[in-house]
Amino acid sequence: MLQEKGRFRIGEGEFRLKGYVQTFMKYRFLLANLITRDLKVKYRRSVLGLAWSVLNPLLMAFVITAVFQNFFKFAIENFVIYYLTGSLIFNFMTEATTAAMTSVINNSALIKKVYIPKYIFPLEKVMFSFVNMLFSAIALVLMLVITKLGWIGTPDALHIGWSALLFFVPMLYTLLFSLGLGLMLAAINVFFRDMGHLYSVATMAWMYLTPIIYPESMLQGSWVLRIVECNPMYYYVQYFRNLVMYDTLPGWDLNLICLGFSLLFLVLGLLLFKVKQDRFILYI
Repeated sequence: MLQEKGRFRIGEGEFRLKGYVQTFMKYRFLLANLITRDLKVKYRRSVLGLAWSVLNPLLMAFVITAVFQNFFKFAIENFVIYYLTGSLIFNFMTEATTAAMTSVINNSALIKKVYIPKYIFPLEKVMFSFVNMLFSAIALVLMLVITKLGWIGTPDALHIGWSALLFFVPMLYTLLFSLGLGLMLAAINVFFRDMGHLYSVATMAWMYLTPIIYPESMLQGSWVLRIVECNPMYYYVQYFRNLVMYDTLPGWDLNLICLGFSLLFLVLGLLLFKVKQDRFILYI
Protein backbone atom coordinates (compact mmCIF):
# COMPACT_ATOMS: atom_id res chain seq x y z
CA MET A 1 0.00 0.00 0.00
CA LEU A 2 2.79 2.42 0.89
CA GLN A 3 4.53 1.60 -2.34
CA GLU A 4 1.31 2.13 -4.28
CA LYS A 5 0.74 5.44 -2.56
CA GLY A 6 4.34 6.39 -3.23
CA ARG A 7 3.93 5.55 -6.90
CA PHE A 8 0.66 7.44 -6.99
CA ARG A 9 2.27 10.48 -5.47
CA ILE A 10 5.17 10.31 -7.88
CA GLY A 11 2.81 9.74 -10.75
CA GLU A 12 0.63 12.64 -9.61
CA GLY A 13 3.71 14.85 -9.36
CA GLU A 14 4.76 13.86 -12.85
CA PHE A 15 1.24 14.48 -14.12
CA ARG A 16 1.11 17.93 -12.52
CA LEU A 17 4.52 18.82 -13.97
CA LYS A 18 3.37 17.61 -17.36
CA GLY A 19 0.25 19.72 -16.95
CA TYR A 20 2.31 22.84 -16.23
CA VAL A 21 4.42 22.23 -19.33
CA GLN A 22 1.31 21.69 -21.45
CA THR A 23 -0.24 24.90 -20.12
CA PHE A 24 2.91 26.86 -20.92
CA MET A 25 3.07 25.44 -24.44
CA LYS A 26 -0.57 26.33 -24.93
CA TYR A 27 0.10 29.99 -24.15
CA ARG A 28 3.55 30.31 -25.75
CA PHE A 29 2.10 32.17 -28.75
CA LEU A 30 0.43 34.67 -26.42
CA LEU A 31 3.77 35.17 -24.68
CA ALA A 32 5.48 35.84 -28.02
CA ASN A 33 2.72 38.25 -29.08
CA LEU A 34 2.98 40.19 -25.81
CA ILE A 35 6.75 40.54 -26.21
CA THR A 36 6.31 41.74 -29.80
CA ARG A 37 3.63 44.19 -28.68
CA ASP A 38 5.89 45.68 -26.02
CA LEU A 39 8.70 46.12 -28.54
CA LYS A 40 6.37 47.96 -30.92
CA VAL A 41 4.91 50.14 -28.15
CA LYS A 42 8.34 51.07 -26.76
CA TYR A 43 9.60 52.38 -30.10
CA ARG A 44 6.32 53.65 -31.52
CA ARG A 45 6.73 56.94 -33.44
CA SER A 46 10.47 56.80 -32.85
CA VAL A 47 12.56 57.69 -35.89
CA LEU A 48 15.48 55.46 -34.91
CA GLY A 49 13.36 52.69 -33.39
CA LEU A 50 15.38 49.72 -32.10
CA ALA A 51 18.58 51.65 -32.78
CA TRP A 52 17.94 53.43 -29.47
CA SER A 53 18.65 50.14 -27.69
CA VAL A 54 22.20 50.50 -29.00
CA LEU A 55 22.56 54.28 -28.84
CA ASN A 56 21.22 54.69 -25.31
CA PRO A 57 23.87 52.55 -23.54
CA LEU A 58 26.58 54.07 -25.75
CA LEU A 59 25.61 57.64 -24.89
CA MET A 60 25.26 56.79 -21.21
CA ALA A 61 28.68 55.14 -21.25
CA PHE A 62 30.31 58.26 -22.70
CA VAL A 63 28.61 60.52 -20.14
CA ILE A 64 29.53 58.29 -17.20
CA THR A 65 33.09 58.00 -18.47
CA ALA A 66 33.44 61.77 -18.82
CA VAL A 67 32.16 62.32 -15.27
CA PHE A 68 33.76 59.55 -13.26
CA GLN A 69 37.07 59.12 -15.05
CA ASN A 70 37.83 62.82 -15.41
CA PHE A 71 36.27 64.31 -12.27
CA PHE A 72 36.60 61.44 -9.80
CA LYS A 73 39.84 60.13 -11.34
CA PHE A 74 38.92 56.45 -11.23
CA ALA A 75 42.01 54.62 -12.53
CA ILE A 76 40.22 51.88 -14.49
CA GLU A 77 41.65 50.81 -17.82
CA ASN A 78 39.05 50.79 -20.58
CA PHE A 79 36.48 52.39 -18.30
CA VAL A 80 33.85 52.45 -21.08
CA ILE A 81 34.01 48.65 -21.39
CA TYR A 82 34.12 48.26 -17.62
CA TYR A 83 30.99 50.36 -17.26
CA LEU A 84 29.08 48.71 -20.13
CA THR A 85 29.75 45.17 -18.89
CA GLY A 86 28.35 46.12 -15.49
CA SER A 87 25.44 48.30 -16.57
CA LEU A 88 24.25 45.85 -19.23
CA ILE A 89 23.60 43.13 -16.65
CA PHE A 90 22.38 45.39 -13.86
CA ASN A 91 20.05 47.48 -16.04
CA PHE A 92 18.48 44.31 -17.42
CA MET A 93 17.71 43.10 -13.90
CA THR A 94 16.31 46.48 -12.87
CA GLU A 95 14.15 46.89 -15.96
CA ALA A 96 12.89 43.29 -15.82
CA THR A 97 11.94 43.26 -12.15
CA THR A 98 10.41 46.75 -12.18
CA ALA A 99 8.20 45.88 -15.16
CA ALA A 100 7.30 42.47 -13.71
CA MET A 101 6.28 44.09 -10.43
CA THR A 102 3.36 45.99 -12.04
CA SER A 103 2.54 43.41 -14.72
CA VAL A 104 -0.36 41.76 -12.89
CA ILE A 105 -2.01 45.06 -11.93
CA ASN A 106 -1.56 46.55 -15.39
CA ASN A 107 -3.28 43.55 -16.96
CA SER A 108 -6.12 43.40 -14.44
CA ALA A 109 -8.78 44.08 -17.10
CA LEU A 110 -7.62 41.09 -19.16
CA ILE A 111 -7.32 38.84 -16.10
CA LYS A 112 -10.94 39.61 -15.13
CA LYS A 113 -12.30 38.77 -18.58
CA VAL A 114 -10.56 35.57 -19.65
CA TYR A 115 -8.50 32.86 -18.02
CA ILE A 116 -4.78 33.28 -18.58
CA PRO A 117 -2.12 31.85 -16.27
CA LYS A 118 -1.13 34.88 -14.24
CA TYR A 119 2.56 34.04 -14.26
CA ILE A 120 2.55 34.75 -18.01
CA PHE A 121 2.55 38.50 -17.34
CA PRO A 122 5.68 38.73 -15.12
CA LEU A 123 7.39 36.19 -17.37
CA GLU A 124 6.61 38.27 -20.46
CA LYS A 125 8.08 41.43 -18.93
CA VAL A 126 11.28 39.63 -17.95
CA MET A 127 11.61 38.07 -21.42
CA PHE A 128 10.97 41.43 -23.09
CA SER A 129 13.74 43.00 -21.02
CA PHE A 130 16.00 40.09 -21.93
CA VAL A 131 15.41 40.69 -25.65
CA ASN A 132 16.04 44.39 -25.12
CA MET A 133 19.32 43.56 -23.36
CA LEU A 134 20.45 41.47 -26.33
CA PHE A 135 19.97 44.49 -28.60
CA SER A 136 21.83 46.68 -26.12
CA ALA A 137 24.70 44.18 -26.13
CA ILE A 138 25.46 45.36 -29.67
CA ALA A 139 26.76 48.59 -28.10
CA LEU A 140 29.21 46.55 -26.01
CA VAL A 141 30.40 44.64 -29.08
CA LEU A 142 30.97 47.90 -30.96
CA MET A 143 33.02 49.34 -28.10
CA LEU A 144 35.08 46.15 -27.84
CA VAL A 145 35.93 46.40 -31.55
CA ILE A 146 36.73 50.12 -31.31
CA THR A 147 38.98 49.55 -28.29
CA LYS A 148 40.87 46.66 -29.91
CA LEU A 149 41.44 48.82 -32.99
CA GLY A 150 43.15 51.33 -30.70
CA TRP A 151 40.75 54.19 -31.36
CA ILE A 152 40.01 54.57 -27.63
CA GLY A 153 41.23 53.02 -24.39
CA THR A 154 44.15 50.64 -23.95
CA PRO A 155 43.95 47.74 -26.42
CA ASP A 156 46.67 45.67 -24.68
CA ALA A 157 44.73 45.75 -21.39
CA LEU A 158 41.66 44.23 -23.03
CA HIS A 159 41.87 40.43 -23.30
CA ILE A 160 39.20 39.04 -25.61
CA GLY A 161 39.38 35.30 -26.17
CA TRP A 162 37.24 32.23 -26.71
CA SER A 163 35.77 32.56 -23.21
CA ALA A 164 33.75 35.56 -24.45
CA LEU A 165 31.59 33.09 -26.41
CA LEU A 166 30.13 32.02 -23.04
CA PHE A 167 28.68 35.50 -22.47
CA PHE A 168 25.17 34.00 -22.38
CA VAL A 169 25.87 32.03 -19.17
CA PRO A 170 25.79 35.02 -16.75
CA MET A 171 22.89 36.42 -18.78
CA LEU A 172 20.90 33.23 -18.15
CA TYR A 173 21.82 33.28 -14.45
CA THR A 174 20.55 36.86 -14.25
CA LEU A 175 17.43 35.91 -16.21
CA LEU A 176 16.47 33.20 -13.70
CA PHE A 177 17.24 35.49 -10.77
CA SER A 178 15.20 38.35 -12.28
CA LEU A 179 12.26 36.06 -12.99
CA GLY A 180 12.19 34.81 -9.40
CA LEU A 181 12.50 38.30 -7.94
CA GLY A 182 9.97 39.64 -10.45
CA LEU A 183 7.40 37.00 -9.42
CA MET A 184 7.88 37.92 -5.76
CA LEU A 185 7.51 41.64 -6.46
CA ALA A 186 4.45 41.08 -8.66
CA ALA A 187 2.70 39.10 -5.91
CA ILE A 188 3.59 41.58 -3.17
CA ASN A 189 2.66 44.63 -5.25
CA VAL A 190 -0.92 43.39 -5.70
CA PHE A 191 -1.49 43.67 -1.95
CA PHE A 192 0.99 46.43 -1.11
CA ARG A 193 1.02 49.15 -3.78
CA ASP A 194 3.75 51.16 -2.06
CA MET A 195 6.23 48.49 -3.12
CA GLY A 196 6.88 50.35 -6.38
CA HIS A 197 8.09 53.47 -4.57
CA LEU A 198 10.21 51.49 -2.13
CA TYR A 199 11.74 49.38 -4.87
CA SER A 200 12.91 52.40 -6.88
CA VAL A 201 14.89 53.57 -3.84
CA ALA A 202 16.17 50.04 -3.21
CA THR A 203 17.47 49.65 -6.77
CA MET A 204 19.39 52.92 -6.46
CA ALA A 205 21.13 51.69 -3.32
CA TRP A 206 21.58 48.30 -4.98
CA MET A 207 23.37 49.91 -7.92
CA TYR A 208 25.90 51.62 -5.64
CA LEU A 209 26.51 48.32 -3.86
CA THR A 210 27.46 46.77 -7.20
CA PRO A 211 30.87 47.65 -8.72
CA ILE A 212 29.60 49.24 -11.93
CA ILE A 213 31.09 52.73 -11.88
CA TYR A 214 33.89 52.19 -9.36
CA PRO A 215 36.73 49.64 -9.14
CA GLU A 216 36.32 46.58 -6.96
CA SER A 217 39.65 47.39 -5.30
CA MET A 218 37.96 50.31 -3.51
CA LEU A 219 36.07 47.80 -1.37
CA GLN A 220 39.11 45.93 -0.08
CA GLY A 221 39.43 46.22 3.69
CA SER A 222 36.05 47.95 4.06
CA TRP A 223 33.05 46.66 6.01
CA VAL A 224 30.97 47.45 2.92
CA LEU A 225 32.62 44.49 1.19
CA ARG A 226 30.72 42.10 3.48
CA ILE A 227 27.43 43.61 2.33
CA VAL A 228 28.49 43.53 -1.31
CA GLU A 229 29.39 39.84 -1.03
CA CYS A 230 25.73 39.15 -0.18
CA ASN A 231 24.69 40.90 -3.39
CA PRO A 232 23.84 38.46 -6.24
CA MET A 233 24.42 41.16 -8.88
CA TYR A 234 28.02 41.50 -7.73
CA TYR A 235 28.69 37.92 -8.82
CA TYR A 236 26.76 38.14 -12.09
CA VAL A 237 28.64 41.30 -13.12
CA GLN A 238 31.95 39.77 -12.06
CA TYR A 239 31.19 36.62 -14.09
CA PHE A 240 30.32 38.66 -17.18
CA ARG A 241 33.43 40.84 -16.92
CA ASN A 242 35.70 37.84 -16.48
CA LEU A 243 34.43 36.37 -19.74
CA VAL A 244 34.24 39.49 -21.87
CA MET A 245 37.04 41.74 -20.58
CA TYR A 246 39.64 39.46 -19.05
CA ASP A 247 39.29 36.19 -21.02
CA THR A 248 38.97 34.25 -17.76
CA LEU A 249 36.77 31.23 -17.24
CA PRO A 250 35.06 31.50 -13.81
CA GLY A 251 35.69 28.59 -11.49
CA TRP A 252 33.18 26.20 -10.01
CA ASP A 253 32.84 28.31 -6.88
CA LEU A 254 31.58 31.36 -8.80
CA ASN A 255 29.30 29.18 -10.93
CA LEU A 256 27.79 27.55 -7.85
CA ILE A 257 27.23 30.93 -6.17
CA CYS A 258 25.53 32.35 -9.27
CA LEU A 259 23.43 29.25 -9.83
CA GLY A 260 22.54 29.06 -6.14
CA PHE A 261 21.24 32.63 -6.02
CA SER A 262 19.31 32.13 -9.27
CA LEU A 263 17.59 28.91 -8.21
CA LEU A 264 16.90 30.18 -4.69
CA PHE A 265 15.09 33.28 -5.90
CA LEU A 266 13.33 31.40 -8.69
CA VAL A 267 11.93 28.78 -6.29
CA LEU A 268 10.91 31.41 -3.72
CA GLY A 269 9.28 33.51 -6.42
CA LEU A 270 7.33 30.58 -7.85
CA LEU A 271 6.15 29.45 -4.41
CA LEU A 272 5.06 32.91 -3.28
CA PHE A 273 3.29 33.64 -6.57
CA LYS A 274 1.51 30.28 -6.54
CA VAL A 275 0.31 30.73 -2.94
CA LYS A 276 -1.02 34.27 -3.52
CA GLN A 277 -2.31 34.19 -7.10
CA ASP A 278 -5.82 32.93 -6.24
CA ARG A 279 -6.42 36.09 -4.17
CA PHE A 280 -5.24 38.51 -6.86
CA ILE A 281 -8.75 38.88 -8.27
CA LEU A 282 -9.93 40.41 -4.96
CA TYR A 283 -7.35 43.21 -5.05
CA ILE A 284 -6.74 44.14 -8.70
